[in-house]
Amino acid sequence: MSEQYAGSKLKIFALNSNKPLAERIADAVGVPLGKTSVDRFSDGEIRINIEESIRGDEIFIIQSTSAPVNDNLMELLIMIDALRRASADKINVVIPYYGYARQDRKVRSREPITAKLVADMIEKAGANRVIALDLHAAQIQGFFDIPVDHLMGAPLLADYFLTQGLEKDAVIVSPDHGGVTRARKLAEFLKAPIAIIDKRRPKANVAEVMNIIGAVDGKRCILIDDMIDTAGTITLAAQALKDAGATEVYVCATHPVFSGPAIERIEKSPIKQMIVTDSIQLPDEKQIDKLIQISVGPLIGAAIKRIHENQPVSPLFKNRFHGVKIDN
Repeated sequence: MSEQYAGSKLKIFALNSNKPLAERIADAVGVPLGKTSVDRFSDGEIRINIEESIRGDEIFIIQSTSAPVNDNLMELLIMIDALRRASADKINVVIPYYGYARQDRKVRSREPITAKLVADMIEKAGANRVIALDLHAAQIQGFFDIPVDHLMGAPLLADYFLTQGLEKDAVIVSPDHGGVTRARKLAEFLKAPIAIIDKRRPKANVAEVMNIIGAVDGKRCILIDDMIDTAGTITLAAQALKDAGATEVYVCATHPVFSGPAIERIEKSPIKQMIVTDSIQLPDEKQIDKLIQISVGPLIGAAIKRIHENQPVSPLFKNRFHGVKIDN
């Protein structure tokens, strides 16, 4: 464990969504996790008790709003309220995975913008700052009227590929036009060119046609996305790259949502390895052989120390960042 903050008022608390990650973050910062109990009343309502004084302290709460999304979100809101009423000085909310982020705008009439609603609830509950990792849409930062530190997984993912020597003859591939900025960031770290998959659906209920913009024949292709949900798009993209002459296809993503048929699709696909972070805690049945997990604990821990010491967070975006490989 790193050197302890002697006499510091920095405290880290973990809720139920991802305690292993919270422990890695606390270890990186050099403080023990705060004592709290999270359980339920007989009717299912969430009950939280903070089991130590936090008066005047700067608090960091670790909670991904991953599945079960609504339970984890309510835990977070109740914890913020408890900390505020217990006279915490500052309440920093660390959200490694921000649920409801895909509902960030109105695509059709009479739709909600749920990402904004969630931001309003977190702010209204009493949060003073949010630390998020690879938001699905960068504009979600503007949904808050409090500071938001938006961390990026690209330095961690780049470190894995560079450490393994996989940057040689590599092409970084965005699975759609919206992910080009993300692909370009990884390409800068790996000093590799980029390619884009242009998806088109001729008409309803007709399979997507994938056109590849860029040279991938004879190359090692690295697909990058912010999250993998049902893995439909990413596995189709991997097959299209193999059909276009790619020698190997790797996939990297920050958030392994892996819902529905995702695991089955990944196992049957031509993907050689899928590199993800531990922003979401995966059950044993989803930790397949193709999966490599890198911990974001050191990255978030470094951000917490910088915020606590009033130092800039921006240096964490500019260089490779060494993560911790998790043994599955």
